[in-house]
Amino acid sequence: MERRTKVSIVVFPQSDPSIFYGVFDTLWAAGHLWNEMMGLPARPPLFDIQIVGSQAGPMALFTGVSIVVQAAPQDVAKTDIVFVSNVMLKDSASLRGLDRNLLAWIRGQFEAGAHVYSACGGSLALAEAGLLSGRDSTTHWGYVPLFRQEFPDVRLHPERILVQTGEDQRIVSCGGASSWQDLVLYLVARHAGPQEAVRLSRIFLYQWHRDGQLPYACLLKNAAVEDAVIREQQVWLAQNYNQPNLVATLIQRCGIPERSFARRFRAATGYTPINYIQALRIEEAKQMLETTDSTVEEIGREVGYQDPVSFRRLFRRLTGLSPADYRRKLRIPPPFTSERTPGRLS
Repeated sequence: MERRTKVSIVVFPQSDPSIFYGVFDTLWAAGHLWNEMMGLPARPPLFDIQIVGSQAGPMALFTGVSIVVQAAPQDVAKTDIVFVSNVMLKDSASLRGLDRNLLAWIRGQFEAGAHVYSACGGSLALAEAGLLSGRDSTTHWGYVPLFRQEFPDVRLHPERILVQTGEDQRIVSCGGASSWQDLVLYLVARHAGPQEAVRLSRIFLYQWHRDGQLPYACLLKNAAVEDAVIREQQVWLAQNYNQPNLVATLIQRCGIPERSFARRFRAATGYTPINYIQALRIEEAKQMLETTDSTVEEIGREVGYQDPVSFRRLFRRLTGLSPADYRRKLRIPPPFTSERTPGRLS
């Protein structure tokens, strides 16, 4: 009997169960479930899967769900694949709170030749384990500020769904949330062949996120701004973002020289003034595309762009989709919609 590929799914108390159980079930199905469903001759499973945590036995996750960890690091001397699921982290302190022994085991398995995959915020755990220094990665779009703050030497590609890096491309990370489906299909295609990956995509109705994760990302992140002058301009912008010549107006409103204003604005928000205004306008346009029947041209004018070509070009640059494609992709299907007025950003 041919040896199964050994997969260790790493779980921390900070992990949420949806991803690692989805990965477990998909890999469990590989090799045999299609034949069973289609009445074909039986085939054996392709993967030997274990959930690995800091210690074997019951583990309470932060969501309140309890799981059973099947093996501790010391129980797994060698594995073929390490799959690090998402970890929910808020700040540097929670990142430092990840189990050190488990991180060291992940690094040791990679150094011993294992392929390492990470889903969503799992790439933060790989970076904390020292596996991504000077390498490429992606992560959930919401973790980008924390990632760049803590690991500036990692070449982060938040717009991409899948990123390969490392010796022999043995480290593969994916973006946020359901992009684990892309990652597990890639894993199966790489280790069991593309035909098996297609079969699993048909069984589970998985689809590739070919547009990347930019369409889902929020372009602005609310943060407490300590600079009172800049905070006042943010409040004003939230109600006046569709006005012309906004940067000049902001400078006039606060009475600060242009260069000083630009420096203070970026230090406070992380954006240049013009980039902040563009993000604010496009976020409002996204809400209108999701919730109204206004034409693209009407929406462009509503958020401050009289030239529809310029609006479309900017929208595509910031979201990865045209306004029309964004509406088709993100709007809730008609049976589930109700009339509502789009809310203003604040």
